[in-house]
Order: sequence, then structure tokens, then C-alpha cells
Amino acid sequence: MSEKREPSVWQGFKAFLMRGNVVDLAVAVVIGAAFTNIVNSVVKGIINPLVGAIGTQNLDNYSSCLSSSCKGTHGIRLMWGSVLGATLTFLITATVVYFLMVLPMSKYLARQAARKAAREGAKEVVEVSELEVLKEIRDALVAQRGSGHDR
Repeated sequence: MSEKREPSVWQGFKAFLMRGNVVDLAVAVVIGAAFTNIVNSVVKGIINPLVGAIGTQNLDNYSSCLSSSCKGTHGIRLMWGSVLGATLTFLITATVVYFLMVLPMSKYLARQAARKAAREGAKEVVEVSELEVLKEIRDALVAQRGSGHDR
């Protein structure tokens, strides 16, 4: 009897790291971190000053107090300005990712699928026409053989 050896933990880890999707994921994380810095800069440099035209530039200053007084560390303060800032950052990030990455990639993949379908359709038409030609040749040979036996 031959025993099958299970791969060692190190070999399994090495195989995991060598998968293509792990490398792609690492690249995506690095690019995502750099992209986050850009979006944060846009929010702090453009969005916050626009909001500041109405009130204050720092969205963290927008809050509401749930208790009777919110002085210093006393009282319950809802920091809804921070939530608003994070929401704006998320929406800007999602919008840019969708319009600059997801939408163009979807269109590209759709074009590739259409080209592949067109190639397969053309190949199918060629195969059908070859089949028709072969049937015609067969029919002609059968007709010749049939007329030759009558003589």
C-alpha cells in the first residue's frame, strides 16, 4: 500500500500565497489605501470648505446634545457631523470607483463577450456551410452512382 502524504503547513501556505487572486488582492489594498488619501484630500480641500460657506469647515463640529448640558466631557453628544463627513467620503469613493473602474471594465468585458460570441457564430456558420457542401457532394455521388447502375 502506498500512503498519500498530506502537504505540510508550509507547502499549503506557499501554495496559498502563489495563487493569483492573493496577489491581486494585495495590489487592490495598496491602491485602495492610496485612493483613500486622494478622496480624503478632496473632502477636506473642496467639500468641507463648501460646507464651511454655510457653517463651519470642520464637519466634526456639527453635533447635538441629548442631555440638558454638554460642557466638556459631561453630557451625551451625538457627533452627526462626523457621520456626515464619513458618508460624504464613502459616496465620493463609491462614485469614483464605479464610474472610473467598474463601468469601463463592465463595458470592456461586454465587448469581449460580444466579440467572442461573434467569432463562435461565424465559426458555426462556416461549419454549417461546410456540412451543406459535403451533403451536396454526397447527393451528387449518389446520383452518379444511381445513373451508372441503370446502364
